[in-house]
Amino acid sequence: MILIVADSAGIGAMPDADQWGDAGSDTIGHTLAATGVYLPNLHRMGLGNIATLAGHPRLADTTSLHGKAATASQGKDTTVGHWEMAGIITEQPFPTYPGGFPPDVVGAFEQRVGRQVLGNYPASGTEIIQHLGPEHVRTGNPILYTSADSVFQLAAHEAVIPLEQLYGMCLAARELLQGPHRVARVIARPFIGEPGAFTRTTNRKDFAVPPPEPNLLSELSLAGRSLASIGKIASIFAWRHTGQEIKTKTNADGIRITREMIASGGGEVILTNLVDFDMLYGHRNDTAGYAAALAELDHALPGWMAAMEPGDCLLITADHGCDPTTTSTDHSREYVPLLGWAPDLTRGADIGLRSSLADVGQTIAENFGFTLPAGQSFLSAFGPERG
Repeated sequence: MILIVADSAGIGAMPDADQWGDAGSDTIGHTLAATGVYLPNLHRMGLGNIATLAGHPRLADTTSLHGKAATASQGKDTTVGHWEMAGIITEQPFPTYPGGFPPDVVGAFEQRVGRQVLGNYPASGTEIIQHLGPEHVRTGNPILYTSADSVFQLAAHEAVIPLEQLYGMCLAARELLQGPHRVARVIARPFIGEPGAFTRTTNRKDFAVPPPEPNLLSELSLAGRSLASIGKIASIFAWRHTGQEIKTKTNADGIRITREMIASGGGEVILTNLVDFDMLYGHRNDTAGYAAALAELDHALPGWMAAMEPGDCLLITADHGCDPTTTSTDHSREYVPLLGWAPDLTRGADIGLRSSLADVGQTIAENFGFTLPAGQSFLSAFGPERG
């Protein structure tokens, strides 16, 4: 079972999107309409049958299972989306800080790390380091910022605060942020360069809240199934039951490693997160970049498929939206596409609107003979002999 998460590739606003400030968002739809990019492999799979998409008309015959999934959890972030895929419904949203973190939290953190912080407000990570980077270099004080998501982000120049020291500060924050301030992720955001030209490095590190159990990963481990976690999967699940952990620096990295793992039989389950969609393009409102990333994913499909064997299943989905065409730079509350392919799938089929991303995890769980707390499996859609 191979699960590819195109991080943030939503496919239209959910009915409650207005409550999240995301009415009208449509990450894939708006990106295709704005750029005219064509995705031939995803089109054949049935992407244009999921929603009305420019240049991708509905097909009478498709090569894959196709549908879309809602998020049943209260949230629109990476943690909530991935946890839901693993069978965890988040009923209580993680806390967010549109006005920055309160003085008692900041004061306690400063006391722990022995430094004052700069910033402490919601911001774009690429912009805040340009604005506060010179003062950080002068003072040695880390830059604290957040966003519309439940995150405590700490930025520092690698030559001013070495990586291990920055990671240690983030661990201190993770230990401190409990109870009502239990944010989903503490994130180290190192950067390099000179004033006016600071750039973030690929040495980002996430410190996530440990997921509740049972979940897909814990049950796979209990069942003795081998798992490969590619990209940021391991950090999202706080390195709990994540099997073979393989870091990536780019989508191209993740695509290549995934193909190699499929071809080598490395893992009965392969979970891959392709983060560039979100990190490089969605949050930066880079519509052309987002379109290019979609084309890169499309181009990767034949290689993955050629490496698969009968009995293998490929699932492609997303965890939330991040529409690069809107004025917002934050995640959006959207449906996500759901595509499924197998070498022995005889014909494509519409698996409809799934009420929860947990259906993805339940499908994988059924394939290996166990059940998760949430979700409805669609394994039988791959063929009656499977379900």
